[in-house]
Amino acid sequence: MPFVRPPLTELRSRVRNDFNARLPGADSRLRQSNIRVSADVMAGLAHLVYGALDYLAKQVIPDTAEAQYLERWCNIFGVVRKGAERATGSIRFAGTDGAEIPIGTIAQTGNRGASYRTTAIGVIAGGQAVIAAEAVDPGEIGNNDVAVKVNLVSALPGIVATADLATEMVGGADDEPDEDLRTRLLLELQKPPAGGNQTDYERWALEVPGVTRAWCRGNEFGAGTVSLRFMMDRVRIDRQGIPIGGGYPNYTDDLKLVADYVAPLRPVTARVFVIAPTPQPVDVVVKALTPDTPEVRAAVEAELRDLFLRAAQPDLTIPRSWLWAAVSTVTGEYSHEIAAPAEDVEMAAGAIATLGDLTFVE
Repeated sequence: MPFVRPPLTELRSRVRNDFNARLPGADSRLRQSNIRVSADVMAGLAHLVYGALDYLAKQVIPDTAEAQYLERWCNIFGVVRKGAERATGSIRFAGTDGAEIPIGTIAQTGNRGASYRTTAIGVIAGGQAVIAAEAVDPGEIGNNDVAVKVNLVSALPGIVATADLATEMVGGADDEPDEDLRTRLLLELQKPPAGGNQTDYERWALEVPGVTRAWCRGNEFGAGTVSLRFMMDRVRIDRQGIPIGGGYPNYTDDLKLVADYVAPLRPVTARVFVIAPTPQPVDVVVKALTPDTPEVRAAVEAELRDLFLRAAQPDLTIPRSWLWAAVSTVTGEYSHEIAAPAEDVEMAAGAIATLGDLTFVE
């Protein structure tokens, strides 16, 4: 039988009735009675104790523990919360040949409120200089697109005040959320390390800041090969989680982060290919949505995106019934039809389903 915390009103009633039963002539129903006051004070104290017990009951089990106790569970099993990481890339400055950009020069963007500082000294040659840089603040806020304009915080002699990002700023990640940390802890408990099996590769990928899902396959590219695909759903929101970068053997960007992390952990004989899943957009047409309001439409889109986030895997067929079910769970939705796709959607080799164009028709 599950533990049920009694409400305060029930505790008050219990204590008042107990006084009446054990103290002849007492009547705890009287508003100004000392017995009523004593009963209510005792009930309040008991309610606090029940609350503490209810809280502690959740902390002693890893799958319900909150942040402080979750981290203590993780420490016992050697699982460490992934900290925030700074985005890195490069900035292209313009100016007079010979003008110098010192290390630590700060430039700000206008599109996301991010600031970047140079990590090397640069000198203008041929009218420009491309200098390595990193985000001032760690976190996803530092990720940005190539060619985004940035403005110098302090003027520099011979340097144009406005520059642009020469490359994408990538690799920025926030502190790992509790639920992602819990997922990795449960994976550690349910499938302990085994010296380089499929789960180990997925576990290693998930330890990289920004990685939220991972899949491993053996011998996909021949005997002794290991393919490792992963997603970065919180970092690459504009790409529906698809990581960026060049692949084997000269990895770059997101793929390099994972490849470099896995390299010293893998069995020495394994030839590992770190790969970004190929996005395969699924266009969805929702017909006769009732009620057809902007709020319900927005909720439908959010639910479909969440469906692909939760359920999509490389090569996994997306049953049409999943789309029906997802839209049916939307708050306020009364009825609808899925006009397209007309049948289950099969994925190409190495492809993962993402939400394509969402259309609403009468």
